Amino acid sequence: MSFDDMDVGTIWMDGEFVDWEDAQVHVLTHGLHYGTGVFEGVRCYDTENGPAIFRWDEHLDRLYQSAKPYDMEIPFEKDELTEATIELIDREDLPSCYIRPIAFYGYDMLGLDPGDAPVKVSIAAWPWGTYLGEDALEEGVDVAVSSWRKYASSQMPTNAKTTGTYVNSVLASLEADSNDYTEAILLNKDGQVAEGPGENLFLVRDGEIYTPGLAESNLDGITRRTVIELVKEQGYTVHDDATISRGELYTADELFFSGTAAEVTPIRSVDDVEIGTKGPVTDDIQQTFFDVVESGDREEWFTYV
Repeated sequence: MSFDDMDVGTIWMDGEFVDWEDAQVHVLTHGLHYGTGVFEGVRCYDTENGPAIFRWDEHLDRLYQSAKPYDMEIPFEKDELTEATIELIDREDLPSCYIRPIAFYGYDMLGLDPGDAPVKVSIAAWPWGTYLGEDALEEGVDVAVSSWRKYASSQMPTNAKTTGTYVNSVLASLEADSNDYTEAILLNKDGQVAEGPGENLFLVRDGEIYTPGLAESNLDGITRRTVIELVKEQGYTVHDDATISRGELYTADELFFSGTAAEVTPIRSVDDVEIGTKGPVTDDIQQTFFDVVESGDREEWFTYV
């Protein structure tokens, strides 16, 4: 969906609500040239208890943690960003939406060291449905292992959600799309499975669940954490520090992505090797996840608007 097709009119920028079309930055903004920004993607669900932001506190914590390696001090307290986000959703009358907080080095000077460049902060929210396609949640998606490798933590921090590092994901997604696949899977520098361009990956084998450990160059996804917690509660055996080879993808009983945008999306095939449409374990996990986010009953996981 294009932004031009959406009825949204306001963005919060540096303490003020501004018209959507006026939310602009200078062309010499440091973050534009060098990728020195950190961001989050968060969903607000239309729950039985009203609009509720899912795991907002964890997302906000990660935003501030992501800023640390870049010596970036976000000039707002967490509760200020929470209040701004709630008011933004209320102003736009959004029962459900996707939320994008971002902090970045702004306009002051150019050079690799941001120096005294101010840290700018914005929050936008807009309606956003199924990320990988309307049929993806039921039918699954066709993916390909990318020729691009996920960068290692010795090169750039893999535990930080940094704007510039997502060029790696863009390259993998463009390659997948150009070859008529819905999404990609990236391997790490050692050739083991890392994650999708914007999703964590889970593998099901003999009723047990595996997901790459954080040392495999993947992001500590908040939906990943949610899935791990839910499946443990359901009695599944979960290996959340696994090393998964490329070959294991082709012989998996089931595969699925997790992420704020992707939620819980089955993987139908890898490199044209059929895995199958949504399997029973994936179906169980997906249904449990949506039961949680649609009910809003777990108060510790929600910030209510």
